[in-house]
Amino acid sequence: MLNPFDFKSAISAKHAQHVVLIHFPIALFIAGVAFDFLAHWTKRQSLAAAAYWNFAVAAVASVPAMITGLLAWQWQLEGQPLKGTLLLHLIFGVASSTLIGVVWLIHWTVKRSQSETLHTFCLPLEALTAVLLALTGHLGGFLSGVNVPG
Repeated sequence: MLNPFDFKSAISAKHAQHVVLIHFPIALFIAGVAFDFLAHWTKRQSLAAAAYWNFAVAAVASVPAMITGLLAWQWQLEGQPLKGTLLLHLIFGVASSTLIGVVWLIHWTVKRSQSETLHTFCLPLEALTAVLLALTGHLGGFLSGVNVPG
C-alpha cells in the first residue's frame, strides 16, 4: 500500500507528476480569465495586471505539465498507440497549452506597447481556451480513472 507521506514513492510513481502539475496551469489560466473579464468590466488596471501574471505563470507551468503528460503516456500506458480518448486528450492538451501561450503573448504585446486596449478577439479567445482546458481535463479524468461511468 502506498503511504501518502512517503515522498520517494510519490515522486517515483509513473503518472503522479502529471496529475499534480496539470492543476497549476488550469487554475492559473481560469483565474486569469476571470481577472481579465473583471478588468474589462470594471476598468481596473490592478485586475488586468493580475490577469497578465496569471497568464504568464500558466504559460510557463503548461510546459512541465505537457512533458510529464508525455512521460505518463510512455511509462504508465507503455507508449500504447494513440487512439480514442488518449489521442483526443493529447490533441486538446497541446492545443490548450498553445492557446495559453498565445493569450499570454497577446497580453505581453499589449503591455509592451504601453497600450491599454486589448484586441477585441482576446476575451473570446480566453473563453475558448478555458472551455478547451475543461474538455482536456475531463478527458484526462477518464484516462486516470477518476471519471468512470456509473
